[in-house]
Amino acid sequence: MSDIADSLTKADALHFTRPIPKSAGAQMRFLVTRLKSTKAVATTLGISQRTVERYVKNQIRQPKPELAARLESEVRNRWQPLVRKRARAKASTTTGLVIETRARFGFTAAPGTTDDGRMRRITQHLPPEYAARLFAAQEAGAAEPQLRRITAEALQEIYFKDNGARATSLLVEFTDIDYVDFAF
Repeated sequence: MSDIADSLTKADALHFTRPIPKSAGAQMRFLVTRLKSTKAVATTLGISQRTVERYVKNQIRQPKPELAARLESEVRNRWQPLVRKRARAKASTTTGLVIETRARFGFTAAPGTTDDGRMRRITQHLPPEYAARLFAAQEAGAAEPQLRRITAEALQEIYFKDNGARATSLLVEFTDIDYVDFAF
């Protein structure tokens, strides 16, 4: 499950200037224009080329739930790329991003301190350099563990260490994510 990557993609949707197409036919037509062929769309969605052609012509109107979910996900990932790019560039250079999460945080620290992990709900603004690292890793196709490490490092430095003002030897473990949401 890709909690971090999915949350970053959902945060992109907050910046869209138009809603994504609603009907399956309109979504298929959009994908065909983006991927340049019905064969490419069929391969991406795991269905036959003929099925894609039927959706494009509105001969089929209601996809099965699993296909509808894949279709919407693929459309959302390709919708308004310039708007997405502009919003991510702004977050990476000036505004940063806000994370809200509920997860288990464990610590490795000096002897005699509490290092037992516990569930915490944290809402924290992260500076632009962490936003840039997260976006770059996601665009490079990073796996979920790498995105979690970057997020854990950001929370470790900003929230738990207070930008180096306290707990300088603290190392944070970010596990058992209940939810994570980003905004930028």
